[in-house]
Amino acid sequence: MHEFKIIKRYFSKLSKLNYSSLNLNDDVFFDKKKGIVISIDTYNNGSHFLNFKKPELVIKKIIRSSISDLICKGVLPKFYFISGSGNKKTFSKRNLSKISKSLEQEQKKYRISLSGGDTTYSNRLCFSISSVGYSKKIIYRNKAKYNDDIYVTGNLGDSFTGLQILKKKIKVQNKIMNYFVKKYYQPDIQLNLTRKLFQFANTSIDLSDGLIADLEKMLNKQNLSYNIDLDKIPISQNLTNLIKSKKLSKSRFISKGDDYQVLFTSSPSKTRIIHGLSKKLGIKITKIGKISSGGKKSRIIDQKGQQILIKNKGHAHKF
Repeated sequence: MHEFKIIKRYFSKLSKLNYSSLNLNDDVFFDKKKGIVISIDTYNNGSHFLNFKKPELVIKKIIRSSISDLICKGVLPKFYFISGSGNKKTFSKRNLSKISKSLEQEQKKYRISLSGGDTTYSNRLCFSISSVGYSKKIIYRNKAKYNDDIYVTGNLGDSFTGLQILKKKIKVQNKIMNYFVKKYYQPDIQLNLTRKLFQFANTSIDLSDGLIADLEKMLNKQNLSYNIDLDKIPISQNLTNLIKSKKLSKSRFISKGDDYQVLFTSSPSKTRIIHGLSKKLGIKITKIGKISSGGKKSRIIDQKGQQILIKNKGHAHKF
């Protein structure tokens, strides 16, 4: 059973009188009156991260993944809580020292503070992180409008490529390997764009599960569809070179998740504002498509104007 069916069938009714839960259809809890925003994420070894050979990098990955939930809502993260389950091997003194050092680095980089958590003994390694921020408003998930432009920040596909390299499914030279592996463990999240999103974004989500999967989540309760131009989806020069040299398909890389960029829609009238901010902040923001009516099917179009099919739309939690 898909996670959304589980939520709808078993848990939505429990939050019916709690308006701050947003019907369990967004990535955060938002109490508008008190101005508090909270997200929570769980990360399992072997599923959300490949292994624990580099605990100092794994912890950076999951911290950035967690606070990106707030960033795409226009909310600056302030505090985080972290809980971990592990054993003597995974939570050795050496590993804990590495984790602590990395957390200190992330706190300085993103101006966040550890505020609590829990540790339990288990042979299955797992982390849960709650992120907290303060705001009287957020950018909701299902607020796209007909004829909106669709934008994404940064580049897509580098993290997935790094994972494939770590799994030894793609072979590259060391210099290129280091680039992609770093993108896997330390995704570029757009903290400086956070509060600026209110100037133009009608709706937004962070790209965790994959471009197409997250785009469909962003529209899931609206009578709307999307048109995406494959050629306009931004990828790095390193990924472009890799695709060309190994004769791979771009569509294989653009919707695999773990990018943690901001996917948002905006009115065409906001184009100049977006371009200006992109230049001013030095943040790559690319228009990749358009929102259409629900009477049409969503499409991804290649450079020849032909519709293409993405077999794997992204990561899905199924039970």
